[in-house]
Amino acid sequence: MRRVILGPGEVFGNGHLRRTGAFNAQALTAATAIVEDVRERGDEALREYTLRFDGVSPEAFRVPPSRIAEAASQISDELSDALRQAAAQIRDFHERQRQQSWFTVRQDGALTGAKVTPLDSVGIYVPGGRALYPSTVLMNAIPASVAGVGRIVVTTPPTADGTVDAAILEACRIAGVTEIYTVGGAQAVAALAYGTASIAPVDKITGPGNAYVAAAKKVVSGDVGIDMIAGPSEVCVVADETADPALVAIDLMAQAEHDPLASCYLVCLSEGYADAVLQAVEAHMARSTRAQITRASLDEQGLVVVCRTMGQALQAVNVIAPEHLELHVVHALDYLGEVRNAGAIFLGEWTPEAVGDYAAGPNHTLPTGGTARFASPLSVDEFVKKSSVIQYSPQALARDAATVMAIADHEGLWAHRESVALRRNLLETGALFGGGSQDAGGALHA
Repeated sequence: MRRVILGPGEVFGNGHLRRTGAFNAQALTAATAIVEDVRERGDEALREYTLRFDGVSPEAFRVPPSRIAEAASQISDELSDALRQAAAQIRDFHERQRQQSWFTVRQDGALTGAKVTPLDSVGIYVPGGRALYPSTVLMNAIPASVAGVGRIVVTTPPTADGTVDAAILEACRIAGVTEIYTVGGAQAVAALAYGTASIAPVDKITGPGNAYVAAAKKVVSGDVGIDMIAGPSEVCVVADETADPALVAIDLMAQAEHDPLASCYLVCLSEGYADAVLQAVEAHMARSTRAQITRASLDEQGLVVVCRTMGQALQAVNVIAPEHLELHVVHALDYLGEVRNAGAIFLGEWTPEAVGDYAAGPNHTLPTGGTARFASPLSVDEFVKKSSVIQYSPQALARDAATVMAIADHEGLWAHRESVALRRNLLETGALFGGGSQDAGGALHA
């Protein structure tokens, strides 16, 4: 891991970071071509790309209901129980995020508010490749279900035999998803965005993926909604001298094993402590089943920041703006107010980032690449839309007319001004509704 040693009062800056971004120019070019091809040729293009990238060419992309129903019998009872428990805790957390429509009425009778409406349809991308992710199904489908989305679709790359992992299917069943397609990559994003003969289009696409999936989401964004353009996974562990180096080491490795491009940051208070953590990494590495990926991530993307004070450490954290932040320090909760930029914050030695990935309840779909400076975790809000609602009474129009007309005059928008001026004239002359009057609630009186 690369090392940065800050002097007294020195400020950690963006120049110390080496982020790769969610995708590169090559991925964007390739994804754009794939999206346009699928948009043009539909299922024919899907079959060609599935054969090229996944080595199989399914007769039908949709997973039959019988295959979903039998999936539970093909996984262990332990895993089945774990998925159900995680689902219950994820649902409980996201139920607390639900928002209701709201309205308020001013004294002059004007009604304003917001109408909250679930999206009609959502497509969830579930990655394949280096690992299988039933947890991604739960983290995306459950908040969509809580929001009230009518149609929830899952796409995921087929395995080598052309099927879908049984645990992913069981996670879909638990979350209430019945529309599942064996399509992956940029081609799946294109199918969800624009539709094919086999796959009807959706209103929004969520879920993580590789650089080509991220690039495809950027390409289709605007034609459909997307949650975010997520890059490689990240973790930042802030550790003081009381933190067990072995625990800090394994928590860094838990992110590094995702992807050679995953970024792992250790922010600590002495070089000696950093050395102890790196020694612990080597001890763990001998037992890792994903040592090659883990080592590539730590060697190429890992960074140790040695600070003089906790204040300096937290300043570095806010520049890094990590996807996952572990405060592995004494009295971790005391520092929560000083953290401004982080996707998810894990407090204390008993809270490894892995509990957030699977079971704690908060969403594990988080902003990466420093976007925690302005972005938030996936939530129920991603699966609803809000419409402003306005209803004016005659009294409210009379009250605001001069304000609207003055601003419209300044902006040179004649019809804007006149649309208010004509109504005000009707009120002033008593000509409204043939000489009748209207009360604040809108009722007409002769």
